[in-house]
Amino acid sequence: MFEFTQFAYPKVLWLLLLLVPLAVWYFFKLKNSHPALTFSNTGDFGNNSLSVKKIAAFAPYVFNFIIIALLIVALARPQSTSSNETVTKEGIDIVMAMDVSGSMLARDFKPNRLEAAKNVAADFIQGRENDRIGLVLFSGESFTQCPLTADKATLVNLMSVIREGMIEDGTAIGLGLANAVARLKNSDAKSKIVILLTDGVNNMGEIDPVFAAEIAARYGIRVYTIGVGKNGLAPFPVQDPFGRVYYENMEVRIDEPTLKKISSLTDGQYFRATDNFSLKEIYGEIDKLEKTKMQTLTMNKTHDRFMPWLLAAAVLIVVNMLIKMTLGRFLP
Repeated sequence: MFEFTQFAYPKVLWLLLLLVPLAVWYFFKLKNSHPALTFSNTGDFGNNSLSVKKIAAFAPYVFNFIIIALLIVALARPQSTSSNETVTKEGIDIVMAMDVSGSMLARDFKPNRLEAAKNVAADFIQGRENDRIGLVLFSGESFTQCPLTADKATLVNLMSVIREGMIEDGTAIGLGLANAVARLKNSDAKSKIVILLTDGVNNMGEIDPVFAAEIAARYGIRVYTIGVGKNGLAPFPVQDPFGRVYYENMEVRIDEPTLKKISSLTDGQYFRATDNFSLKEIYGEIDKLEKTKMQTLTMNKTHDRFMPWLLAAAVLIVVNMLIKMTLGRFLP
């Protein structure tokens, strides 16, 4: 009932100091206003303990103090403030273009490059609550595993079933990037990005990677490229004539100049991942670079809360009058 957060006229509260001299005046008035009668014996009057009438005689003075204090507080206009916040979130459209060629089974990552890339990408997806994310796969060909969606659970499930051999082997970086651009070109999001992950050199596909990057730039799409593979040699899967797979150390070849040019043309950035930890750090860095924009509009509404104070003062005034008219009427 008496909740408030501020006063419209806080200087009015200084009037409460007037209660101090008023209290002094009441004290001397009561001290010097005791009527007296002379009796030979006071035994018939009983003890001199407090009674209801004696208390009622002082009640009006106490009520007067409270009434004046309540009126002063009401004059200061106590107020409460309520706030309403409207949050506008501007999401980002992201397409993840992932290499699923046979070389992604190399075991310089744990358990291999492809599984490491899937796990880190899944964590990245689940952390982007306000964004739409799509998934494009490529090796010798390219196809869309999942169009842009806000359904993160479905996207993570589709990510989990990715495996090597889903499409013709090879490394068609340009085709994969072009497919990702096609998923984003008609997006109305203000921020559109592609995260392209590969471990090789473009050796298939009819679209040049740099040409695909130029198209991305025209549509205002930033491309972050990630080269996956340790420096030097790495254990790659090799199949013998009998179809058995064994691992042989081979030189890691990543077309870093092309990946750097792609990111440069689109105002993106190139990263090199040499192990699971560095790959996770790269996705963390991209997450920081591409933050969802949020706009918060705060509206404050002020409500006057002086009425309860006035009502309380009015009630005490009525009670004070009733006491004076009944219990407060002492005989002389």
